Amino acid sequence: MVAVFNKDLLSWYLITLKLRETVDQNLPKSGSSSPSHTIPAPLSQNATHPLTIAESHENPNPVSNSNQDAKQTLVEIEPVTNIIHGPISQTTSTEPHDSWITSIQQRLHEARETETKNPWAKLSIYHIPETLREGDEKSFVPQMVSIGPFHHGKEKLREMEQHKWRAMHRMLHRTGHEIDKYINAIRPLEERVRSCYEGHIPMQSHELILCLVLDGTFVLELFRGATSRNGFTELGYSHHDPVFATRCAMHSIQRDMIMLENQIPLFVLDRLFAIQLDQKEHAGLVARLAICFFDPLMPTDEPLKRRDRERIESSIHKSINSMFDPLSEAGSHCLDVFRRSLLRNGPKPMPPRVWLRRLSRNRPVADKRRQQFIHCVSELQDAGITCRRKITDKFWDISFESRGVLRIPRILIHDGTKSLFLNMIAFEQCHPDMANNMITSYVILMDNLINTEKDVR
Repeated sequence: MVAVFNKDLLSWYLITLKLRETVDQNLPKSGSSSPSHTIPAPLSQNATHPLTIAESHENPNPVSNSNQDAKQTLVEIEPVTNIIHGPISQTTSTEPHDSWITSIQQRLHEARETETKNPWAKLSIYHIPETLREGDEKSFVPQMVSIGPFHHGKEKLREMEQHKWRAMHRMLHRTGHEIDKYINAIRPLEERVRSCYEGHIPMQSHELILCLVLDGTFVLELFRGATSRNGFTELGYSHHDPVFATRCAMHSIQRDMIMLENQIPLFVLDRLFAIQLDQKEHAGLVARLAICFFDPLMPTDEPLKRRDRERIESSIHKSINSMFDPLSEAGSHCLDVFRRSLLRNGPKPMPPRVWLRRLSRNRPVADKRRQQFIHCVSELQDAGITCRRKITDKFWDISFESRGVLRIPRILIHDGTKSLFLNMIAFEQCHPDMANNMITSYVILMDNLINTEKDVR
């Protein structure tokens, strides 16, 4: 039997026993043995303890007053638990701060690697900027056939996939090749192909390669059929073919294939065509086929007379140093080739800022507040300027003669003209290596000249 000499000591002992029982009940049970936590009894009355309890003289009979003991026990459980298990760790660790700094350094490292690789140098196929796309989606999004990865797999374009496989079957049957030959030829070009497209291409390696082979074969079948003497029947297609023998379908396909987002690199077509012919790659051959295929989209219907052509060719040879041929350099894709064909024998682009120095030489700087846009045709006629039609196959060849005569070539307007010009403008604005922006300049000029129906007459 324990002899109790002091009521305060007895109170401390009973409280600690009660708290120990409560804590042991709340401790997690474990299969493995763990050291028990022992609460030592105070050795003396004057021993200090971090537990805050009311003085004993406020409650002279703590043993009998069980309600107050229980209330006081519940209040003091958390501090005693801290005493038993140790205080909750509240260290001011710098780990979150270090992690934040590490993430910043990682982003800088990625930016440095991207800058070193310079992935933008090979870009040639872009997404249409929202400033051009807004309100005119059909001018930039294919409605019948997808070419390349940007619109691959879209629901409304899947119907044409079976015709692509028909074209593949027809080509393999005609050449006697196996499809593995084409897949193995395109596989080494995958990284180069991906670098031509703006943004990430969410396609696996085998998916992208099959897309390039299938779409590329379909494009080449169209090119060859359009340039063959007997048309697509020479390639083995029926007169009743729903795609290759239908003018309506062919026009829609031509319109889709000239869109900027619906392109595959020209070097892929060159590689596939060389395998079909069992020859080495011939630069420029596919480009010439593309020009013939897209000829119906030409914005002019003015073929030059022989006399006029000889006169123009003679003048070109005299000033050959001031002219350039857009097809002298390899094109990036079909849209680029077609645009270059429209600008063939155009004015040679000046080096950067040279034209600005020539224009501003010995001329006062104009007040920007007095600058005006080009007046429309009606206003020019009211001012005494005469507009005359110019006979040429170059729609952009607008000239102003000294006697006040503005000569403008006639332009052919069809349902694909708007889409054609918008996609060429988008390519000029997106591509950094563009030698000139002649299509954009032409459209801006015509937009200023034409305001009403009266200006078109």
